[in-house]
Amino acid sequence: MIWVDRQAKKFKDRNLPLEWADDMKTPSGRIHVGSLRGVIVHDLIYKALKEIGVNAKSSYVFNDMDPMDGLPTYLDKDKWEKYMGFPLYKIPSPEPGFKSFAEYYAKEFIEVFNSLNCYPKVIWSSELYRSGKMDEIVKLFLNKADKIREIYKTVAKAERSPNWFPYNPICEKCGKIGTTNVYKWDGEFVYYRCEPKAVEWAKGCSHEGKVEPKMENGKLPWKLDWPAHWKVIGVTIESSGKDHMSKGGSYDMAVHFCKEILKTEPPDAMGGYEWFTIGGKKMSSSKGIGSSAKEVSQILPPEVFRFMQVRTPISTHLDFNPYGDTIPNLFDDYDRCLESYFLKLENNIPEKKAGEVTADFARIIELSEVSPLPKKRLFLPRFRTVFNLLKTKKNNLTLFFENQKKGKLIDEEIKILEERIKFGKIYLEVYSEEKVSVQQKVFRPNEKQKNFLKLLSVNLEKQVGDPQQIVFKTIKQTDIQPREAFAVFYNSLTGKSFGPKAGDLIKQLGIKKVLDQIYKSGETKETKTSHLFPTLNNPEVFSIDTTMAKKYPSINIGIAVIKNINIKKSSPDLSSEISKFVQSQSNLTNELIGSYPEIITYRKLYKEMGLDWHSKRPSPEALLRRIALKKGLYEINTCVDAYNLIVMKHRVSIGAFDYDKLKFPTVLRFPKPGEEILLLGDKESTKYKQTDLAYFDQEGGYNIYFNYRDAQRTAVTENTKNIILNIDGIYDITRTQVEQSLKESIELIQKYCGGKIELAGIVSAS
Repeated sequence: MIWVDRQAKKFKDRNLPLEWADDMKTPSGRIHVGSLRGVIVHDLIYKALKEIGVNAKSSYVFNDMDPMDGLPTYLDKDKWEKYMGFPLYKIPSPEPGFKSFAEYYAKEFIEVFNSLNCYPKVIWSSELYRSGKMDEIVKLFLNKADKIREIYKTVAKAERSPNWFPYNPICEKCGKIGTTNVYKWDGEFVYYRCEPKAVEWAKGCSHEGKVEPKMENGKLPWKLDWPAHWKVIGVTIESSGKDHMSKGGSYDMAVHFCKEILKTEPPDAMGGYEWFTIGGKKMSSSKGIGSSAKEVSQILPPEVFRFMQVRTPISTHLDFNPYGDTIPNLFDDYDRCLESYFLKLENNIPEKKAGEVTADFARIIELSEVSPLPKKRLFLPRFRTVFNLLKTKKNNLTLFFENQKKGKLIDEEIKILEERIKFGKIYLEVYSEEKVSVQQKVFRPNEKQKNFLKLLSVNLEKQVGDPQQIVFKTIKQTDIQPREAFAVFYNSLTGKSFGPKAGDLIKQLGIKKVLDQIYKSGETKETKTSHLFPTLNNPEVFSIDTTMAKKYPSINIGIAVIKNINIKKSSPDLSSEISKFVQSQSNLTNELIGSYPEIITYRKLYKEMGLDWHSKRPSPEALLRRIALKKGLYEINTCVDAYNLIVMKHRVSIGAFDYDKLKFPTVLRFPKPGEEILLLGDKESTKYKQTDLAYFDQEGGYNIYFNYRDAQRTAVTENTKNIILNIDGIYDITRTQVEQSLKESIELIQKYCGGKIELAGIVSAS
């Protein structure tokens, strides 16, 4: 059962007469793609509830009474700055044909989420206030101002003056709402000042006045406006981004206002959802950071975009980087799940665990539906093949795929092909690896970018605070556009103009490594990639066979020889470290494990080796599944347990072997006919297939399926004194990831087993 259905079942069990799922957004500019996560999350819950017979509704609120508090970078400052502080619904539209600024950007977003088969009831906050439905709650909050100030102080640790009241009138003179402060409430009128220096982004007109706090004369501050909407609409389910879910944050405050003043139960937030980012960047509508929902929706078919959201549990951060292999891999995953859907249509779902996975994949496709799903199996032209054919300028793709199908394409199949040709051209032109490599070949930073990197080095050396916040702080200090800053940041660290979330990349590489790589001088130079470990060329110890290297040029193997180690049965400190990691994975599910890029990579390899990964799980997946299923982890010894912890953390497979029981040189190669291996725990030998990736010494194989299982003769035991480590990288598991796993494995093994490093480095097929 996937995350949506599990959550819907929980809601059904509470047996409310009506479940109302809601989401909100302030239309302060082009709405970024990250906001689509909330739309789709609530749409999925709503539809899953309806399917199981729950009375449910769904809505989307546009907070169009909020003030313009940030000028979008794509608007002319001279023309639009005068509207700063005005309610968005009273600002003119940038284009004719719309009632207001808010409606213009909101309707663009509505068009996008409608294209993704999301049709919530749209509610305009201004209309809710205008109707008078908010009046009673506004007056209640004003009457309870003392209690509200107390909640601000105890929950958010924020002081509010004794003459502060929770209401922002629209100034009767200048029309602004972002600059007014109420200092008195007499039970009928609020008395306010439009203050010139109330905020940095707008200037008040100094007018003093009084108004009745009703209808659209003004609005509540955000932290009170949110629970007021819940009460008036009848919302029972509303999740939000994790930034709102922290202790003392917006949701925490709203919960207190609901329970202590409104005397209602707050909506279930499902724990909040993690961000949906593009290339690691959290986005902002008004600041022009990131891509708009409309822009990103145009590079993927709607069903594939929705699929990407459906398959990712809301507790998992979703970062979509459209460059390189991301889009082809996404299409492959979609097709794989569609194959499961076809099996379900044909009543051919396998039994046991494989059947559970197949059923979950089919369910993901059902919830990804944008237009009616096919009623029978269709031939699917592979997206990767489509763009490769386009790259070679092959003209008749229909004929090519008819030859592949060995039959005529039916209308539905032709429609799929035409759609993939359309998006294949977009991918080929902008996002393919070839395009990126040409665009990123040389990067020359400008003076602002050089200054940004210099100051970032200084700030990082202080190591005060979260790395992500240090990056944003440096951007503000250097007055550089975020796009320019991130371009030079990623080029300095990855050699490309994109990468994972900046803070995560800094943590992954380590402060010292980052400082070594970023520009510390004003010189212009090409971006160079440096490594944690050298490239090894020592075939007397280990090499990759040329046939293997030719077939899998992406292979990177981490190698380390550690001698004079002291392995024990167990260590309380190591057990404690492992327990802490297990506790940190309390939300782990098999579905989430299956969405990790590293797991997908190994599954892809297993499929190419002719293995069923449902029955033979790559080692990172096998270990993580034990955590997800609450089965507990095996304790082997301090060496094996140490590197297994790194396997789970980075999801990269690792093997350790008794150095003294190997007959060197060793090699990663394909098996020869008739070769066998006696695996740990087995009584009979297993025959290799000629497609298997395996490690061999001069006596034979000492593991199978790329560190799936190891041989008895080379097993690491408490008697082992010297070991050799192998870390397996292939496809999307990069050299950087292999190096990080190698580094941490060495450190943890030495921490609990001692020993001295004799050799460490990377052997690459390329």
